[in-house]
This record gives sequence, C-alpha cells and structure tokens, in this order.
Amino acid sequence: MFSNRKVSGTRWLAALFVLLCAIAIPLVVAAQGEGGGSYEPPLYGTFWSLFPPLVAIILALITKEVFSSLFFGVLIGGVLWAGGANPAVYDDAGEVVWQSGNIFMGTLNHIIHDGFLAQLTDGWNIGIIIFLAVLGMIVVMMAHVGGSAAFGAWAGKRVKTRTGGILSLMLFHLFIFIDDYFACLTVGNVMRPVTDKVRISRAKLAYCIDATAAPICILAPISTWAAAVASYVPDDYAGDIDGLQMFILAIPFNFYAILTVVMVLSLALLKFDYGPMATHELNAATNGDLYTTPDRPYANAEEKAVDEKGKVVDLIAPILVLIVACVLGMIYTGGFFDSGAAGDGYMDFRLAFSNADAAVGLVTGCLVAIVVTILYYLVRRLLSLRDLTKLVPDGLNAMGSPILILTFAWTLKAMTDSLGSSQFVSEAMQGPAQSLESILPAIVFLVAVFIAFSTGTSWGTYGILIPIVVTVFGNSEPTLLIIGVAACLAGGVCGDHCSPISDTTIMASAGAQCNHINHVNTQLPYAATVAAFSFVMYIIAGFMRSVVILPIAVVLFIGLMFVVRKFFGKSVPVSVGR
Repeated sequence: MFSNRKVSGTRWLAALFVLLCAIAIPLVVAAQGEGGGSYEPPLYGTFWSLFPPLVAIILALITKEVFSSLFFGVLIGGVLWAGGANPAVYDDAGEVVWQSGNIFMGTLNHIIHDGFLAQLTDGWNIGIIIFLAVLGMIVVMMAHVGGSAAFGAWAGKRVKTRTGGILSLMLFHLFIFIDDYFACLTVGNVMRPVTDKVRISRAKLAYCIDATAAPICILAPISTWAAAVASYVPDDYAGDIDGLQMFILAIPFNFYAILTVVMVLSLALLKFDYGPMATHELNAATNGDLYTTPDRPYANAEEKAVDEKGKVVDLIAPILVLIVACVLGMIYTGGFFDSGAAGDGYMDFRLAFSNADAAVGLVTGCLVAIVVTILYYLVRRLLSLRDLTKLVPDGLNAMGSPILILTFAWTLKAMTDSLGSSQFVSEAMQGPAQSLESILPAIVFLVAVFIAFSTGTSWGTYGILIPIVVTVFGNSEPTLLIIGVAACLAGGVCGDHCSPISDTTIMASAGAQCNHINHVNTQLPYAATVAAFSFVMYIIAGFMRSVVILPIAVVLFIGLMFVVRKFFGKSVPVSVGR
C-alpha cells in the first residue's frame, strides 16, 4: 500500500521543518491555557483550527506519501486540542469520562476516542466503508468471470480513439448522477478496460472521474447533493423559496462545476494536455505505460487468469442491478414507499430524495447487488463456492488502501472540528460582509475553496457557510443571494476537488486504480485554471446579476482553452496502434 518512491533530503528537511513549526509554536501558546469547567482548547476558533489539515496537505505534496502525512495531521490536531491545562472528555450528561493534565495522554485519548473510534462507529462512515468493501468484491468477481475483459474487448472494437474513450466515460457518467461516491467507483471500474485499450493514463482517467463526479452531482436537481444543500438552509429563513428551489436557481451560476465539465470536453476534443498530466498522457500514448511513476500499486491487479466464457452481460447485469438497487435503497430510506400521512398514496420522488440517507441507501443497494451477482454467476456456472472463498478476501484487500486513507481523513476532520474551525470561519465572514456586497460572492468562493481544501469536505463546507451566506444576503437582492449560494457551492466542489485528503478525490483514485498523489498532482493545474477563471466570473456576476453571464463565461472559457493549448499545451496522439 505504501509508496516506494524515494524522497530527497531536501523534501524531508522541508517536511521536518513544517512538522516542528506545527508542534512547537502552538505549544507555546497553549501553555497559557487554564483548565476548569467545560474544556475548550486555548486555540479554539482561531486560524490554528485549520492548521492540522494544512500541514497534512503540505506534507503529502512534499513527500508524495499520503498515509504518514495524514497521521501527522491527526497528531498535530490532537496536540493542539490537548494543549490546555485540563483536557477532558464529557459524556452526554456532562459527566467527565476522563481528565488529564498530561498533554501526551490528552492527545492520545482525544485521537482515539474523538478521532478513530468516533469515526469508525459513525453510521454514515460505516455505510461508506461497507459500500467500498462490497463494491470491491463485486469488481473482483466481474474480473474473475471474464466480464471486465469481455466488456473491454467489446468496447475496444467501437472506441478507437482516446477522445472517444473520454467522451464514452462522460456519457456513462450522465447516468450515474445520483451520488458522487457511487459515480467515482462505478464509472472507474466499468470504463477502466475501455480507457486502458486506448492508452489513457490512469492519472487522466482519475481526473476525468473526479471532474465529472461531484460537478455533475452538484448540477443535478435529483441527487444526494441537492438534498444535502437544501437541508443546510436555515429553518428560520424568511425568503420566498425553499432550500431545494434555492439549489436549482443557483445551478446557472455554479461556474466551477459547469466549466470543469467544459474543460474535460475541451481537453478531449482539442486533443491536448498541459502540466504534469501531459507527461503521463504522452508516456501512456507512446509507450503504453499507464502509470508513468515507479509506484503502481494496481499494475498486476488484472494479470490473473479469467474465465474465457465471460460475456459483456456479465459486467453489465451486475452494474445495472447495483444502480437500480442503490437508487431504490436511497428513496426507500427517504420514505418513498411509505403511505402518506392521510393514506393518500406514496411520497413525492423529489421529496424522497431530499429525505434520503445516502449511506444507508448505498449499503442496502450494494448488499442486494452482491447477493444477486453471486446467484447470477452461480447459475451461469462462472463461479463456484470455492472461488468465493478466494474472491471475497481479494475484494476486501483491493479496497484496503482507500478505506484506510478515508479513515485517516475522517479523523483529521474530527480534529479540525474539535478546534472550532466553523466558529473561526463564521466570525471571519461576518465582518466585511456589508461593505463588500457586490464582490462578496467572489470572496465567498475563495473562502469555500480554502475551507474545503483544508478539511477535505465540500458538504462540511456547506454546513458552515450556507447558513452564513443566507444570513448575510438575506436583505439583499434575491439574485445576489442565489449568486452567493452558487459561489459557496462552487467553491466547496473546487476545494474538495483539489484536496489530497478529500474522500471523493481518494475514491476517484481508487476507481481509476491510480496512485493517489499522482492523481492530486496532475489534477491541480486543471482545477486551478478553472478556479481562477471562476473567481473572475463571480466578481463580474456580483455586478451583472443576470443568468446571461453563463453563456458568456462558457464562450470565454473555451477561448481560454485555445490560448492554453497554443502556449502551454502538448498534443497527444488521437489513436494508438496495438
């Protein structure tokens, strides 16, 4: 699981310097804290609340190794929290569970109790882990029976170019718009044989998956994202539109999501890449090396013998069952199949999605799917009970790395929350709000990018910022409120898209079977391009306040792509011989 890449002495010195600063400076401040009462760390609600994830991100980018980087981020968060005189943990009744004046024991207990154990017993997180594990089993089974190989051969006869491979991936993604986690893993595992055939690098595949997962979900009125965003609008908001209507009205102003999709199309149709991605793509197209870097954890994953009796339907059938079962599972948790209060029929489909518990729905769907898949393969005589005893552990092992990364990332988020990151952001946003009304959407976008990048979560960013944005713009022109909400949504997707500790970024790497840091490094220049352009458009939108700005933005961005292609782009062969 761990990278074999050697890190230079300079990088290790830089990493050590960051680590020493992260531990030494806060401890000096924390030494002034006084205990007693309900414990609150001395650095609570300050900039230091975002310091642990920033250190983890910097270390990951310097060392190219994500596990130890996340661990150090978690450790620093624990030290910052336990730096007061009397760190303690309280139960729901307010009774002290433990209390210690020792920073070491305070750090250890906080990391274990409020970190790893709390995250691994959280219902949502457990649901995602189960979903990952079961999907890993299904993928391994599909490969073993020959379904993946058959689909790759079938698609290889029809998709002849690299452009066709990317467009096929995007087309398939349009049918998986319900949830970004689901899309990252399903699209990656279905389309990987196709993109491998036309020599699209794993880094480019991971980018295409990541760039069409959350951005498409945040543009879909019926998705888990729409339901989450609607739920973050304060109950006491006195406006004329509800949360879901606000989400829908914000879609035309969600520049980052829309322009990210435009960028993927532009790169495919204009046939160029730039930055580190160009190196990966040229190496894949000319040499057939899909990984480029020495670390290729999945390079031998599909070299095992497969059943030659496998057919395309052996991959399509389980995927269709998975999609249908997950959608039904989500609307079931939202009460779609329950009778109305007056017994007058079923709940509205849109309302069911708004009320859905995505984690429970995905777990329900994937458990149904794996049972159906096993029975289907047994009936087709492609699988035996002895095969199952080997494939189930193989499927779990395949998802071991992303599950471990997610666990560390969730724990790091818990450390950040315990240091009062939401309070810090809320206080920072309230100050300049009234005096900067017209350019506030652009500021909201930047703040959302920073929070999502630092914490690795767009939904957490929305939970912090949307109530603030609705309050700040509550007395402004309604269109400006919508633009402000859209800027928040776009910034959350952007920061989440760029962050090495984001769960969707991790899952995109897993779905593409790509080295995680390679995915982050190659994706950053593309995401930064769209982010910078979106920031400018939010400045203009704050003054223009009209949906007419969307077609203008799209046309100008396409023009920018032609400029980038001319001065920075590297052409990649359209088709490859085999």
